[in-house]
Amino acid sequence: MEMNVKELHRKAIVGDDDAFLAVMQLHKESLLRTALAFLRNENDAIEALQEVTYRAYKKIRTVKEPSYLKTWLIRIMMNYCQDQLNLRKRFTVDASALKTVSAEDISYLEMREALATLSDEEQRLIYLKYFQESKIKDIAQSENIPEGTVKSRLHKTMRTLRSYFEDIGGSDHV
Repeated sequence: MEMNVKELHRKAIVGDDDAFLAVMQLHKESLLRTALAFLRNENDAIEALQEVTYRAYKKIRTVKEPSYLKTWLIRIMMNYCQDQLNLRKRFTVDASALKTVSAEDISYLEMREALATLSDEEQRLIYLKYFQESKIKDIAQSENIPEGTVKSRLHKTMRTLRSYFEDIGGSDHV
C-alpha cells in the first residue's frame, strides 16, 4: 500500500527518519533540476543536494504545513544556490570560451544575463513560476506574501524583462 504524499510529509516533519529519506527521494529530481538551473554544473548540483538534505534534516521540524514541504525544500535549494552564486561573482568570463558557443547557447546566455539584472527576489519568483511551474498560491505561501502581490510582482518583472530584450535589439525573446 502506497502512503500518500501528505502523510509522508507529516511523518517526516515529526521526525520519522525513513519518511524523511522517502521525502528526499521523492523530491530529489526537482531539487537537482533547481540546482542545475542555478549552478549549471552537475557536480555542484549534487553537492548542493547533499547540503540541502543536511539543512532540511536539521530544520524539518520547523515546517508547519505538510503540503508545503516540497516548496520549503525548493526554497532552501534556491537560497543555497544564490549564496553559492554570490560567492562566485568575482569570477570573470573567459572571452575565448564565448566564441565557441552555439546559437542555442547564446539564447541561454542572453536569458541568464537578463535574469541576472533582476533582484534576487524577482529571480526567485520567475524561477518558481516558470521553471518549477509552481502555483501562485504556493509561491505566495513560500514567499510569505499575498497572492495578489505575487501576481503584480511577476507582471512587473516580466515587463522589466521585455524592456531589457527590447533594449538589446528585439522583442521576440520574451
